[in-house]
Amino acid sequence: MKAFAQLVDALSATTKTNEKIAAMEYYFSVAADRDKVWVIALFSGRRPKRTISSTLLKNWCSEFCNIPLWLLDECYHTAGDLSETIALLVEASNTVMEVPQEHPLNYYIEQFISLERAAEEDRKKFMLQGWAQLGSTTEKFVFNKLLSGSFRIGVSQQLMVNALAKVSGTAPAVIAHRISGKWNPATISFNELLSDENNISDISKPYPFYLAYPLEDAVETLGSIDEWQVEWKWDGIRGQIIKRNDIFFVWSRGEELMTDKFPEYNLFQQSLPNGTVLDGEIIVADGATPFPFALMQTRIGRKNINKKILQDAPVSFFAYDVLECDGIDCRNMPLQQRRQKLEQIIALAATDKMQLSPIIQCADWNVLALLRQQSREHYAEGFMLKRKNSIYQTGRKRGDWWKWKIDPLTIDAVMIYAQKGSGRRSNLYTDYTFAVRNADKLVPFTKAYSGLTDKEFAQVDAFVKRNAIEKFGPVRTVKPELVFEIAFEGIAASNRHKSGVALRFPRMSRWRHDKKADEINTLEDLKKMLEIYGK
Repeated sequence: MKAFAQLVDALSATTKTNEKIAAMEYYFSVAADRDKVWVIALFSGRRPKRTISSTLLKNWCSEFCNIPLWLLDECYHTAGDLSETIALLVEASNTVMEVPQEHPLNYYIEQFISLERAAEEDRKKFMLQGWAQLGSTTEKFVFNKLLSGSFRIGVSQQLMVNALAKVSGTAPAVIAHRISGKWNPATISFNELLSDENNISDISKPYPFYLAYPLEDAVETLGSIDEWQVEWKWDGIRGQIIKRNDIFFVWSRGEELMTDKFPEYNLFQQSLPNGTVLDGEIIVADGATPFPFALMQTRIGRKNINKKILQDAPVSFFAYDVLECDGIDCRNMPLQQRRQKLEQIIALAATDKMQLSPIIQCADWNVLALLRQQSREHYAEGFMLKRKNSIYQTGRKRGDWWKWKIDPLTIDAVMIYAQKGSGRRSNLYTDYTFAVRNADKLVPFTKAYSGLTDKEFAQVDAFVKRNAIEKFGPVRTVKPELVFEIAFEGIAASNRHKSGVALRFPRMSRWRHDKKADEINTLEDLKKMLEIYGK
């Protein structure tokens, strides 16, 4: 635990990529194998199931530190992170601490797992004992964080992969593949996880996704359009369809196994040949005709998919690449060859639930730019531009794949509520609620917490502290004076919001210093956008 806490401190203390990789490289070279496996799991989103609620943690911390709950809540609102709040309060309390005990990281995680069905008193005893025995504040913070597994310390999975690659002497793309898919950190060893044997034996294992960068320069800088394969950038869920040994799997880009969530795809088990892995988009569609992404949201998160959902929000798989064919990894083949194999597979599947993502044919970039403006009519976000001779790489790489998205929708709104952020922004008001006008009233319609510079966030924070009107827990009502342009990718009707609309991926695109609150857009403007773009 001490070594992992030191790693967390080292990662939190720098923003430099090479320094983060070096810290992880050192950790993976000296840590115990069982701890390495759990760190890989934690940093790739495979956290243990939560066994203790935040309410219980608050109550036990209040008792341990001998402070009232209201004071703990005030500290929490200031710190912005419950694990950090508890660690700081425990460290500063007058409670007599025990002699620090040295236990490895895996001891604490596996103890939490074993307490899942334990009595509340046993869980409480373990938490209090941990707070009393752990040495540093960071160790206590990590101990608390193990219940949520969300370590916001600026470490991507790719950085961890690069560190593992240096330690093991294996290519990063190979490491990324080996740690993908379904594996249990409680039962697999470090050597098994990184071995080729495990890679072969797991028939469900997906491949790491190839991710495109946004196109920022003029499209003409890419050279001749003849060198590029152009496809719609579909607005769905990126996924992989896998069939091996007569067993069928559906994986999301976030490495969530979703086979049961899309029963329509069960027919692929018969129509696809063994040894097939397809990359594509899961889209609510009637055959080849896509529907708005809002319909997909009626299925996301549901444990049971009933007949009504299957009727109202049917899905198709729009395939745009083949990664494995006849059991052979074909990612190093040029895109044009992979496309030929993909067309053959889709033709054999012969079902409207499996669509071939069409190639867009255009004579030049100018014609394509005009067609791009029609993206929303096709329920797409723009175009994917893929070099015809490109191989299928791992992770986000520049040069061969680009996403050329359409400009976002925008609307001007006024900030009416503010709340402190989390992580490094836990001491600043950076989460805002925005409103539009409806006659003489302000109607809240969205929240946003990204898009401003650090300097602008500091300026808004100062405004909130000077102009707060009311307090509702961590939320502050502020004078409706600051106007922002809100950018978003889509709009849909919503019964859960007062405004009657919900936005997709809202963010602040700019601070409108040139506008006053009485110049913002209206609720009617939002509803007109809903009529045009929310079909």
